[in-house]
Amino acid sequence: MTETIESTIGNQLDELQHMTTGELAERYHDLHGQPVGTRHRQYLIRKIAWRIQADAMGGLSERARARAMELANDSDIRVMAPKTMVCPPQSGVRSTVTKPHTPRDPRLPSVGSVIVRQYKGETVRVTVLVDGDGFEYKGGRYKTLSAVAKHITGSHINGFRFFQLGGK
Repeated sequence: MTETIESTIGNQLDELQHMTTGELAERYHDLHGQPVGTRHRQYLIRKIAWRIQADAMGGLSERARARAMELANDSDIRVMAPKTMVCPPQSGVRSTVTKPHTPRDPRLPSVGSVIVRQYKGETVRVTVLVDGDGFEYKGGRYKTLSAVAKHITGSHINGFRFFQLGGK
């Protein structure tokens, strides 16, 4: 009897290797009763093979099911607070908000410097503003050098490459 069950399971598992991804998704839906959220072929084959074997051989033992339920009941206990948790202000405690320090790109000249470049017969002058404020070009403010370069050229280009900063 077990030889026929094993050969039947083996035949079904062999058939999975020859199915298309769409057919595997349909088979998954038939076996699990819900649509699958992925089209990853090997994942589908593993999940379908597990279900075929579990259906034929009985699935998890009662002891394993009981242990899984124990673990599931403990799963809603958090060890650490969520990172998005907002603590209420405590009385008598002052707090200040500071911007996180972002390291300055070493390719950029110091604040107040003017980057000068010749482009299509015109002299381009871009002023480096205070950290985080970006750059100024012809009275306009730009967050990145790439934005300035795009404004000048009309197409996307790396700002450091356009202004020949920090390259080879």
